[in-house]
Amino acid sequence: MTTRRTFLGSIVAPAGVAAMAPRLLAVRSGSAWTLASELAGHRGDPEDIARDESFWAPVQRAFTVDRSIINLNNGGVSPAPAVVQEAMKRHLDFCNSTPPPMALWQILTPRAEGVRERIARHWGVDTEEIALTRNASEGLQVLQFGFDLQRGDEVLCTTHDYPRMRNTFLQRERREGIVLRQFDIPFPCDDPGEIVRLYERNITDRTKLILVSHIVFLTGQALPVGEVAALGRRRGIPVLIDGAHAFAHLDFRLNDLECDFYATSLHKWLFAPHGTGLLYVRRDRIPEVWPLMAAAETQRDDIRKFEEIGTHPEANTLAIAEALSFHQAIGGANKLARMRFLRDRWVERVRDLPGVALRTSLGRGLSGGIATVDIEGVELGPISSWLWDRHRIFVVVINDTGEGKSGVRGLRISPSVYTTTEEIDRFADALTHAIRHGVG
Repeated sequence: MTTRRTFLGSIVAPAGVAAMAPRLLAVRSGSAWTLASELAGHRGDPEDIARDESFWAPVQRAFTVDRSIINLNNGGVSPAPAVVQEAMKRHLDFCNSTPPPMALWQILTPRAEGVRERIARHWGVDTEEIALTRNASEGLQVLQFGFDLQRGDEVLCTTHDYPRMRNTFLQRERREGIVLRQFDIPFPCDDPGEIVRLYERNITDRTKLILVSHIVFLTGQALPVGEVAALGRRRGIPVLIDGAHAFAHLDFRLNDLECDFYATSLHKWLFAPHGTGLLYVRRDRIPEVWPLMAAAETQRDDIRKFEEIGTHPEANTLAIAEALSFHQAIGGANKLARMRFLRDRWVERVRDLPGVALRTSLGRGLSGGIATVDIEGVELGPISSWLWDRHRIFVVVINDTGEGKSGVRGLRISPSVYTTTEEIDRFADALTHAIRHGVG
């Protein structure tokens, strides 16, 4: 099928255009490999590295964040390091200095295949199983809308799943007559087996899809998604994994999960450009999923059918490569250990204060760097406002209470690798003051 892109992309470009591309796209500043060489001399296991401030100092310098502000909502969206920003700008500049049909469709779009291959290789799956998307929501909605469902068919999820994903199924419920079944899970939860049993207990003969979060956005709790995927496989039910907060945060490979469907954002914990994500679909499952936007019949078995969104910037996608190199330079296990170290540093300061209730399990394998803390009997909005107005500390308030809600309430705290121990201590001091003395 001929499209505008394939037609215009087939026009032969002047020879000089392709020749100039490498020069225009050449790296103009230090790369992630410079960071890798700087970190290579550090020895020790991840827990030792997590406490080694000389290891993390160059990582912190790699970001362009305003140090007059402490951002503890990296779970929402993260800043990208300078090398990623610069890579994206180079690609954008090239697209605007060269006829865009040539720059985009003849030069840059083919290069995205290298990004696909590197991501697949690093996370242990087939290159033909990775679609490059704009965020976790897009990837998940490909799956949520991509399966044929009949009136009365049931979809299973928890009240802790992301609201946009639950609303996607609720729209299908209103439009098509499917049924969304939601159930509660405990928080915190130190027994992963209990989560699996709750999923199994809520499956019925009409259950056709299951949605599960790898890390719960409300609390930072890690769920046993591999075991839930295995449960779904035994019962013949596709399991869709929301990995928005887990990918490049927890240290795992996709093939370790033995899952069939996984979607995530890359602008959270991989530090890729804003508006980047990926969708993993096991190769033999690709044909049964409809794309979100129409694709040709010839693409039925092609993972790229999930990328059919029309003209879009390739700069975002190509800069993912630099973000992956940055992630590899740090090391996934070191990264996770550091974020847990920062989490534990503030938690230990406040957990025994009056009214404090931690909503996240801290055990190994039960969470990463995100934790949610409640102060019982205290309005959290004023504390959040005071932290910002008085201390320029940015946190997010969770208030998911009421009928049909999870019941989770608290301040969700999500530092990142660029967060310094001094910034964590400032937050802990401020929160301690607020709990003991109030913010009035």
